[in-house]
Amino acid sequence: MMSYQTILAIGSGGFIGAILRVYLNGLISSNVPHELPFGTLGVNLVGSFIMGILIAYFMYTTLFSMHAKSFLSTGVLGALTTYSAFAIESFFLLEGGYIILALVNISLNAFGTVFMAACGFYITKYFLA
Repeated sequence: MMSYQTILAIGSGGFIGAILRVYLNGLISSNVPHELPFGTLGVNLVGSFIMGILIAYFMYTTLFSMHAKSFLSTGVLGALTTYSAFAIESFFLLEGGYIILALVNISLNAFGTVFMAACGFYITKYFLA
């Protein structure tokens, strides 16, 4: 059972992450207009990179409490990155006949986010280890 402090940490982090997602998605989308949903891709890539940094910090330092870890990873980054938006945008590209764009979007999100998480992790590990 989760403590109420952990629930509050995740919930307040989610509040911030959701607002950041809408803001960053709109900022990217308005500056990079295209049929490909670069706003969602951008928040997924940035969020994955930050997640890699945080996990390395969590593993190699004792800087963060369990509540801070929950706030940042599950709360902020869980709400910032958005798999459901990626899924529906990819579906709409497929449904609209944009097969190549849909496959590019799926590939960039799937492989790009794993790559960015690894980059964030290894860059942070390099500086901490």
